[in-house]
Amino acid sequence: MAAPVPLRSDFDAEGLRALAKVLRDPAQTRRMLALSAIYAGGSRSAAAALGGVGLQTVRDWVVAFNAQGPDGLIGGKAPGARPRLDAERRAALRSLVEQGPLPAAHGVVRWRLVDLAQILFEDHGVSVSEQTRSRVLRAMGYAKLSARPRHHAQDPDAIPAFKKPFPARLAEIAQATGGKPIEIWFSDEARVGQKNTITRRWAKRGTRPSAPKDQRTASAYIFGAICPARGAGAGLVMPRCTTEAMSLHLEEIASAVAPGAHAVLLLDQAGWHTTRNLVVPANITLLPLPARSPELNPVENLWQFVRDNWLGNRVFTTYADILDHCRDAWRNLIDQPWRIMSIGLRTWAHRS
Repeated sequence: MAAPVPLRSDFDAEGLRALAKVLRDPAQTRRMLALSAIYAGGSRSAAAALGGVGLQTVRDWVVAFNAQGPDGLIGGKAPGARPRLDAERRAALRSLVEQGPLPAAHGVVRWRLVDLAQILFEDHGVSVSEQTRSRVLRAMGYAKLSARPRHHAQDPDAIPAFKKPFPARLAEIAQATGGKPIEIWFSDEARVGQKNTITRRWAKRGTRPSAPKDQRTASAYIFGAICPARGAGAGLVMPRCTTEAMSLHLEEIASAVAPGAHAVLLLDQAGWHTTRNLVVPANITLLPLPARSPELNPVENLWQFVRDNWLGNRVFTTYADILDHCRDAWRNLIDQPWRIMSIGLRTWAHRS
């Protein structure tokens, strides 16, 4: 029989019991009381009975206590089984997600959990459940997110080339207007009609929720503009997108600009935005955005919010009904300046 491992000599039974009284870890307290019985002259079998364990476990406690003192008796979490997705396979999974699928090679245009599972099995010989794959991806910082639209013919250098000199452009405009305070505004139009959008909604798994969908084509346009820094906005509901309608919208924006300030209005290069026939008020300077770059305009995100919360899933019985709902939706937005700030502020445009 192997000789028992002796306990370290800088503790005694009385000291261990006193220390056990102030500890908050029940498992650590039980182990210290068992070892105090050995310090008091008891047998290892008596200590095992006191701790409710076997002799080998008592020996492990003694080794841990000798090495680390009372901290060695703190209960640790069992390591469990070795994960099937080790560091190498997680790196491969991360690479797959970052690169995305090749439709010609993988047969899909977006990854599903089942697709990733098949590739992991074929290339690495590991099979894991859908729940495990989802948990691992989330732990790695991934989630299912709505993709931001990008025009297929967009110049990749156009957006950086627009953002970089933007502060200098504002400074030039401020100088040209006699040093007036500059407000940054964004403008865009949204078509709202009887052939309306259907939004996502909460429903039980396995069901297919429904929403009313009209097939008629009567429509109107919301001309909307926001100043994210102030949480302000100006809008009109018009029957068509024309130069005359845009001129009226510019008048509305001009009346919403703070007194004594000058507005720099960023907008896309639609024909009714760039025509020479457009009447531009004196307190507004138009600054066209790069072509095919809707992601630079936060009003695009506002339209999505407005449709999801106030305009989607509706059937408009008449044209007047469309106008009424458009006006109500825009007024609801103007009544929430914090929403305009949250959705509209952009670091590249509003940094000091």
